[in-house]
Amino acid sequence: MIVPMKKVSLVVLDKEREASLEKLREAGIVHLEKKNVSSDSLARLLDRRARLETALGLLRSYPPPKKGKPETVQSTVIGGAVRDTAYTAAGRKVPAAGPSLDSGAGKPEKSDMVSHVLALGEEKKSLQEQLASRMKEQSRLAPWGNFDPKDLAFLAEKGINLIPYELSPRAYDALGGETRVLVLSRNKTGVRLLAVGSEIPGETPFALPGQSLAETGVLAAELRNRLADLEKQFRALAVNQAAFEAEFKDLQESIEFESASAGMEIVGDVPQEFTVSWLTGFVPRDSLGLLKRTAAENGWALRADDPGPDDPVPTKLKNNKFASLINPLTDFLEVVPGYNEVDISGWFLFFFVIFFGMIFGDAGYGALILTAGIIGIIRTAKKGVPPVLKLLLLLGFSNFVWGTLTCSWFGIGDLNRLPAFLRNLSLPLISNVRAARSAQDSGIVQQNLMIFCFSLALLQLSIGHILAIIHDKSLKILGHIGSIAMLTGMYFIILNLIASNEYRRIPLFPPALYIFAAGFALNFVFASYEGSVGRSILESLKNIISVILGIANVFSDIMSYIRLWAVGLAGAAIASTVNAMAGPMLGRLILFIFGMALLLFGHGLNIVLNVLSVLVHGVRLNTLEFSGHVGLAWAGYAYKPFAKRTKKA
Repeated sequence: MIVPMKKVSLVVLDKEREASLEKLREAGIVHLEKKNVSSDSLARLLDRRARLETALGLLRSYPPPKKGKPETVQSTVIGGAVRDTAYTAAGRKVPAAGPSLDSGAGKPEKSDMVSHVLALGEEKKSLQEQLASRMKEQSRLAPWGNFDPKDLAFLAEKGINLIPYELSPRAYDALGGETRVLVLSRNKTGVRLLAVGSEIPGETPFALPGQSLAETGVLAAELRNRLADLEKQFRALAVNQAAFEAEFKDLQESIEFESASAGMEIVGDVPQEFTVSWLTGFVPRDSLGLLKRTAAENGWALRADDPGPDDPVPTKLKNNKFASLINPLTDFLEVVPGYNEVDISGWFLFFFVIFFGMIFGDAGYGALILTAGIIGIIRTAKKGVPPVLKLLLLLGFSNFVWGTLTCSWFGIGDLNRLPAFLRNLSLPLISNVRAARSAQDSGIVQQNLMIFCFSLALLQLSIGHILAIIHDKSLKILGHIGSIAMLTGMYFIILNLIASNEYRRIPLFPPALYIFAAGFALNFVFASYEGSVGRSILESLKNIISVILGIANVFSDIMSYIRLWAVGLAGAAIASTVNAMAGPMLGRLILFIFGMALLLFGHGLNIVLNVLSVLVHGVRLNTLEFSGHVGLAWAGYAYKPFAKRTKKA
């Protein structure tokens, strides 16, 4: 359910601006209206956050030490420059180069440590670029062997001018007899030679390096040593991750506070001591009383109104415990319904759970997911079970039930190997046990699965229009009823075209056409209704191409649900293939370990692919097909009140 909001305006004395913001943040109920603001303090905070975020990105590549202290790290000498830096477990720097850190007891200053990490990151990037350049130069010089370019310069001073060239075989063969050359090496790709006395017309000489191949190799080795030294320093500095992350959270709050302060508009033309500032925001209707009490206690002027049609109202959802289980997924996807849209959280969860079970489609995988969920819940029971673990338990149960009904266990193809009670638990209409009996039974089972997918489509999409009917409450509901009729008619048309075969014929084709035509007529007349039937018909005529394309959309939306069967079938095929590959190995003692490794890797990879399939297909059916029929565009943004979110140590 979307919580009703009130738009509020608060007026405070400008001299009490910061104190008032602190009180407002303690209340933690007002979502401030976003404004484009700027100030010197805000610019400094944003710059600090950017630097801290970069430093965190560098350190997150290295796991922080769990026990003991990181090894002390000392630098090497490169090109005569000594970098004599050492680090302790707290990331403290002892003397010489680098940023100035505190030398007393306790932790170093965070700002200095951030600068130090960034400096090391810049040095690492520079060294990596230099090493790549040296390696490229080594590769270029290797065919010429280890020669010193200074020798050619020395010979040139003595009057012996030798100019190196790297020519293609064709260019070499085209050289005239008057050109004097010394051939050093030749292969299919090119000829390396020295031109004696003068340059070869039309050819570019080989660019001489600054040092020999051996010297280039020595410099590359020094660069590698320095990079290895930097890696050790980063591993030692990784202990600062927690402090950096804590500071990052504090910065987020400081930025939010400074943005609110800078966004407060000043009412001038009054004596300075009476200058006031004001801000606007949104508060849940049921929290307005608390804001009124806070305003009265602090002497603020408060005005509350219903939001206007163009106001960017945030969305706050308030659902029961079951519907709230979908929140981890929607938060991950960052999808929020608009304030004036329909909340489908409960239906989203209901159908997503079904989709998950059908796409995974294996009771063995479901048992693993159930086990992981139960273990996670047991371990977190004292601290409070995260919603994601409850969702995981529900999804694992759905997978287990569907796999049991279809008799799918870790992709085992020979179902006679399964215990009889597992085979008996399956549902004959969709069971692999029945499908394995004969080609006819297999065809009937596949047909039943397709019919189930199409029926699921009709159910969910019709519910979408019912939700829209409840939300609209105008003659536009007749357009939604027409859409339901179109879905119903198309459902039977698809059954005749797709699911009807030699094993079972689906009747009702002519009635399906009549139902679809009647629905189309209703939808055409009332889909764009805004107070006038004539205007609604005119709007449909203006968009006649889109209206006609809507027929194809109804067909494609229902057909889209067959992906649940197809993707589940693909996952079962992968599991069966893995079993077929590993099966012969399990019967041999020497290959047993390799067979088990193949099983673990193959089924693990299949589980990962199934997770991706759920995110792609299971989520799509809810956020695209279903949401489209509800009229939901996910155009909202979440309600985030101005409040303290971190606890000071």
